[in-house]
Amino acid sequence: MHLVDHPLVLDALATLREASTPSELFRRVAVRISLLLATEATRDIPVVTGTLRTPLGPAGFRRLGGEVVVVPVLRAGLGMLDAVLELIPGARVGHIGLQRDELTAVASQYYAKLPSNLRQSYVLMIDPMLATGGSAVAALDLLRDAGAHDIRMICIVAAPEGIALVEQHHPDVHIYTPAVDEGLNDHKFIVPGLGDFGDRLYGT
Repeated sequence: MHLVDHPLVLDALATLREASTPSELFRRVAVRISLLLATEATRDIPVVTGTLRTPLGPAGFRRLGGEVVVVPVLRAGLGMLDAVLELIPGARVGHIGLQRDELTAVASQYYAKLPSNLRQSYVLMIDPMLATGGSAVAALDLLRDAGAHDIRMICIVAAPEGIALVEQHHPDVHIYTPAVDEGLNDHKFIVPGLGDFGDRLYGT
């Protein structure tokens, strides 16, 4: 569990939480916070070193030494994808579609398309809300079955219940978030949270 408390992250989170934030601004700020969280989640990815030539002479360099795969959990995770690809344009992309039953809060899979050779990749699973943890665990199970070994989960708001469930089923997965909220209400929404991320992102 990594609590990201950078001032720019916290400033963006405050805007996302504000009920009066319009969808257009919500989208822009979602991109900003996703960039910052992805930067933190990739801090320890190995680098390779070498020498290149600038217009004025040779210089040492360090570049990413591993392949990154980004996997948004549909649909809300799509709101974070472009930001991560802006940061890591060479990343491959997979998709996992999960639908949560509003009454039971149980997640069911309706789509999954993942790149090959995940075992050699650093996987960033992006899903803005970690609530009950059911969807996260289901998505992580799919990634494990596909061979993923090093998985980092990026979420914008998390509930203690969701964190506990992920740690129970996937204790080696690193979770990056700026906020662990009070808990879940009777409808399994994070409180205080920021509402339904997908609905606010897409204006639905």
